[in-house]
Amino acid sequence: MPSQLTIRGVPDEVRRRLAQLSHAGGESMNTTIRRILERAVGADGCRQRLEEYATWNADDLADFERALGEQRTIDADLWR
Repeated sequence: MPSQLTIRGVPDEVRRRLAQLSHAGGESMNTTIRRILERAVGADGCRQRLEEYATWNADDLADFERALGEQRTIDADLWR
């Protein structure tokens, strides 16, 4: 069951910016804030997927460069 949170002491500028974001996105401020919080803590899965691809080691780089090298091979029979 979803929980409710009360956040006190939100600066006026933050509230204004959140209102602008929600208006621009055509969504409620509640939806905007939930989306921002989910992304910030990685609850939307995006952060986990990004970390999977954004943390390469030397072996990953070598595999990638090898794959690119294979794609850059010119098939002379196709260019006659």
